[in-house]
Amino acid sequence: MSAQQHPMGISFEFFPPNTEAGRDKLMQARDALAARDPRFFSVTFGAGGSTQHRTLDAVKAVRECGIDTAPHLSCIGSEKAQLRDLLTRFREDGIKRIVALRGDLPSGMGGVGDLRYANELVEFIREETGDHFEVAVAAYPESHPQAPSLDRDLENFARKMQAGADIAITQYFFTADAYFHFVERARALGVEAPIVPGVMPITNYTKLARFSDACGAEIPRWIRKQLEAYGDDSASIAAFGEDVISRLSERLLDGGAPGLHFYTLNQAEPTLKVLDNLRF
Repeated sequence: MSAQQHPMGISFEFFPPNTEAGRDKLMQARDALAARDPRFFSVTFGAGGSTQHRTLDAVKAVRECGIDTAPHLSCIGSEKAQLRDLLTRFREDGIKRIVALRGDLPSGMGGVGDLRYANELVEFIREETGDHFEVAVAAYPESHPQAPSLDRDLENFARKMQAGADIAITQYFFTADAYFHFVERARALGVEAPIVPGVMPITNYTKLARFSDACGAEIPRWIRKQLEAYGDDSASIAAFGEDVISRLSERLLDGGAPGLHFYTLNQAEPTLKVLDNLRF
């Protein structure tokens, strides 16, 4: 099966910019990646979780190119009335996809809101809007950083899917076997929906290490050591990263992954190089 024939194809994630220069950079990345005919774009809450309106503004700007764009929707800290209003607004704006997440509790926030878990959010979306939205949820091949065990994390994941999610998108990882093992175990729990691997291009070791420590993504020792050895040599880091991620992506697709979801960090070039290597 060639890359183009994978049922879920490719999708790209952006974060909402907070400066004019950042917005320009996002639009350039959007245009370059839109040319690869992705199934959809998605837009996060931004680094560390920020407000929903910035997500919506970015969704509006990104989808002007004609590609479906999915906002991330978090239930933590939100009342049902707020979520209901957002879902109504999404429908009115012609949005067809949502990435439904529990979200992180921002520091200093009092209550967690009416819904505590992503499976409750998925149920709420289905109750309010039926099948209007394609709902994606998160999956953690190496276990959610706050999960007490791998088994419990898998049970939570299955609960989200059974609540009505259409697809899952994984946290990024660098060990293909972690993904295949997760999918196998999810299937044994009755999950039949596509589980799309999330892919993080490697461009900056310091940022990657910080992200990975925060989200529980394991950077294999050999990758860490090689990136450390390159120091400030950004060209060598980029070339090594391109090779590692291209090989990983190829192995995932060859092993049956239904597509790829790229965490672009609002940069097109590193992702485009991987896609070129995959002949996407």
